Amino acid sequence: MNSINRRSVLAGLGAAGTGLLAAYGNDASNSPSLLSPSGSQVAHAEKKRSGTGRVQSLNVTSAPATLDLGGGVLAKSWAFSGQVPGKEIRISAGDTLAAELSNQLPNATTTSIHWHGISLPGNMDGVPPVTQAPVRAGSSFTYRFITNTPGTYFFHPHVGVQVDRGLYAPLIVEDPREPLSYDDEWVVVLDDWLDGVTGTPDDVFAELSHRSPGMDMKSTGSKGPTSSPPPSPSASSGDGTSTRFRLSGASSPLLGSDVGDVNYPYHLVNGRVPTDPAVYTGKSGKRVRLRIINAGAETAYRVALGGHRMTITHTDGFPVEHQEVDALLIAMGERYDVLVTLQDGVFPLVAVAEGKDVAGMAVVRTGSGRTPEPTVRPAELDGRMVTAAQLRASDDVRLESKDPDQVIRVELTGSMRAYDWAINGKQFDMADPTANQLLVQEGQRVQLDFVNATKMWHPMHLHGHTYQLDSTGPRKDTTIVLPRSKVSVVFDADNPGQWMLHCHNAYHSEAGMMVLLAYGA
Repeated sequence: MNSINRRSVLAGLGAAGTGLLAAYGNDASNSPSLLSPSGSQVAHAEKKRSGTGRVQSLNVTSAPATLDLGGGVLAKSWAFSGQVPGKEIRISAGDTLAAELSNQLPNATTTSIHWHGISLPGNMDGVPPVTQAPVRAGSSFTYRFITNTPGTYFFHPHVGVQVDRGLYAPLIVEDPREPLSYDDEWVVVLDDWLDGVTGTPDDVFAELSHRSPGMDMKSTGSKGPTSSPPPSPSASSGDGTSTRFRLSGASSPLLGSDVGDVNYPYHLVNGRVPTDPAVYTGKSGKRVRLRIINAGAETAYRVALGGHRMTITHTDGFPVEHQEVDALLIAMGERYDVLVTLQDGVFPLVAVAEGKDVAGMAVVRTGSGRTPEPTVRPAELDGRMVTAAQLRASDDVRLESKDPDQVIRVELTGSMRAYDWAINGKQFDMADPTANQLLVQEGQRVQLDFVNATKMWHPMHLHGHTYQLDSTGPRKDTTIVLPRSKVSVVFDADNPGQWMLHCHNAYHSEAGMMVLLAYGA
């Protein structure tokens, strides 16, 4: 996620890292006037959110940490409050969350928190410098918003490629009138990991984008030494290009001929490697709700629980008509809720990195038995799987059928070789965030046509809203757009402000596959 050159932005802000920015506008005389993320229309929309009046206050600290990933693997990274995943936040719908972020990152590194998937006021969205000033090292910022939509969410920074460190944690908004019947819950967080093991995300981005490590990239959000060991001598391709972090030949019948380009040494389930897995202990016959979150930066996962079928109940926090499946495909930024009736024994929950022939694993234990081998691949992985396009939104959340007031073409462009990922042929630049913006008006029904002109797949994420796939599909905030294909989504422009629309492959968005979707004043 693109950040900015720290020196120029802080000089422009003249702020202590906690102030809000005024509305942006291009210098050109014909540029539209945009709503400020903290303007009166944003405040008016916030008053419409129903709240209980209860406030849950807490602290979140971003700081360096040596993380025990299991199996003797220690990673020097950054994390929320010293653990990965960070401590889960669980709150009841309608309550107000007041979360103070304390930035204790090294080397004058700025950061933020983006509350992924949840509808909130624009000035709480955590995207410096669009919705707030960056939170400077040694400073703090308090995010305060009503959590009025139940569901499975998570939170992470929106600065540089910090999302590929240990800075993420679940946010669970419980429904006080929960319609599902189940006995227990298990939150499952998936992640691809290299930080503090083989290098840093900044090293990876430098290699992918053909830049020298430490070069003043337009969007790293940090400077100086990293928290990880220095890189070892790089491997090189025949043309002299570094290939130390490069993965080649990863392909999948589900996602295409190039499913990813980063060689991750580990894939984690709840912060553990498969040789020393996280364990859920339950009872045979009990019904468990799994809330599955893909917090990874560059990897889609095919997920299955050996010996079980799963009933999909929600995607990206919103209910769908139930479907029973053997396996799920879950992209970066997506969440799926499923119900499982536990059998007796010991079972592997396997998250295969799609097209990469490696996996993460956790264990479900309801009886005696040996822990499955880390290389186990349950037959369910090759069983029935449905895509988001095959799901239907539940009646109570399906959007009213009507013609769109506006249709916006969102062409996904770029290539791996040039690493010029962009939207509508324009690479996003945080130094000029309103350039090439997509303009909408409050109260309109908007259709976005994602047209993928590239040879890679992209999980496209919209901040501050949920859209619906076609006329009856699921409500989502992140959806897979396959190579050389088109996906249409619709949403109601009911949350005024300035919002990011971007690929949730951290390295694609950092390179420029991001655009501002802004409400006109």
